[in-house]
Amino acid sequence: MQVDFLFEMNNNKISIRFFNDHEVRAIWDDENSKWWFSVLDIVAVLTGQDDYSKTRNYWKYLKNKLRKEKNELVSGTNQLKLLASDGKKYLTDTLDSEGVILLAKNFPNNKAAKFLDWFTYSDNSIDGQSRKKAYTFFESNLICEEEIGTTKSLQQIHAYLFGGLYDFAGQIRQKNISKGGFQFAVSHFLGNTLKQIERMPENTFEEIVDKYVEMNIAHPFMEGNGRSTRIWLDLIFKKQLKRCVDWSKINKKDYLSSMMQSSIDSTRLKSLLKNALTHEINSREMFMKGIDYSYYYEENE
Repeated sequence: MQVDFLFEMNNNKISIRFFNDHEVRAIWDDENSKWWFSVLDIVAVLTGQDDYSKTRNYWKYLKNKLRKEKNELVSGTNQLKLLASDGKKYLTDTLDSEGVILLAKNFPNNKAAKFLDWFTYSDNSIDGQSRKKAYTFFESNLICEEEIGTTKSLQQIHAYLFGGLYDFAGQIRQKNISKGGFQFAVSHFLGNTLKQIERMPENTFEEIVDKYVEMNIAHPFMEGNGRSTRIWLDLIFKKQLKRCVDWSKINKKDYLSSMMQSSIDSTRLKSLLKNALTHEINSREMFMKGIDYSYYYEENE
């Protein structure tokens, strides 16, 4: 039996450039901390079909077929309101990341296989897979400007990078964690801590870095905090200062040592970041280079 329900959300259409430059609409689910993707958009991608009526009819046929086969994909389909090209919102079938993978596996054509390879970022390591996801973030336009600097936007970034790789992608941790003898924010108080960080001002360079330092101390996720939070920081810089960080100008050892020291004194970190600021906020090359360095910081020597 299909389970249908409606999230009351005010999100606008979020454009993600998927396979062969087709647009796939997605919507963020606050309650479950994950993205839901439009089934019709994905069917259009997998069939190479631009005709909406034909796409809808094919999905109707496939859904009935899967239902008769008692395929679990159908039960995982939810109806959400997504913004259409006419500017209005309509109920449409959606699937989460796992559902998208299952849907692709039910298409017996080469395009589906290639799409599945792309969507799952076939690689041997979690870092390798999430890095490929990070590369597409520049064009994704996932984060609404008014949400930049919030905990929600950081959750969205984390879910985008690690969705399908960690079962806790986008989820605020419920356990205490430490690294190198340093204890991050206690999980029991993490919710209140994140609310306090969210309220911190971000109008100047100093204020933005202070907010970044506090978010690093909070470490809201079990894994993937650094990679997610550096993108989060750059988004705040872009929004407030029309700048971003050229991470290639920051030596790995200098960065890591300054981050360790920042909980007591952030002077060194602020100096490194300020000297690496650039106006090239719309440069895809700058973003890609930043991702490479961000992941390099996380590699073990």
